[in-house]
Amino acid sequence: MSNAELAIALLQACQQRGIMLATAESCTGGLIIAALTDIAGSSAVVDRGFITYSNEAKMEMLGVSAATLDVHGAVSRETVLEMAAGALAQSQASLSLAVTGIAGPSGGSADKPVGLVWFGIALAGQPVVADQQLFGQKGREFIRHETVRHALQLGLRALGEVSPASRHR
Repeated sequence: MSNAELAIALLQACQQRGIMLATAESCTGGLIIAALTDIAGSSAVVDRGFITYSNEAKMEMLGVSAATLDVHGAVSRETVLEMAAGALAQSQASLSLAVTGIAGPSGGSADKPVGLVWFGIALAGQPVVADQQLFGQKGREFIRHETVRHALQLGLRALGEVSPASRHR
């Protein structure tokens, strides 16, 4: 399935359940919300997208704590969990998808290499879930594209929909 097909499937799954969707994006800079809003009729289920590239934006818009960022860094399980929870709290959505990662080509370290992306999925009434992917140093465009794909797939899984496994090219 293409990212566009995944976006359509996620929008339909949200519509069938009568829920709204929000995103909180760092390394993708809005590509997930763009994939969703590229689809005609998406306004029926898309509430909003938070582009929180800076730590200040994560704190101001999503309520990510300064302590979390200081101790764990922007690219961490702890931060993405707070991003996903914050997107729900600051929106009308019942499902939020959050991402933070290192798309490269620079910025990586031994502990947090280029291609590391953390995903957060928050569904109202359920614990926030985190997922980590290592996409490797395959280029910024590849990492961001695969991040969008995986986020859409995780959204479908959170709603109990079957989606194909991530395919890495």
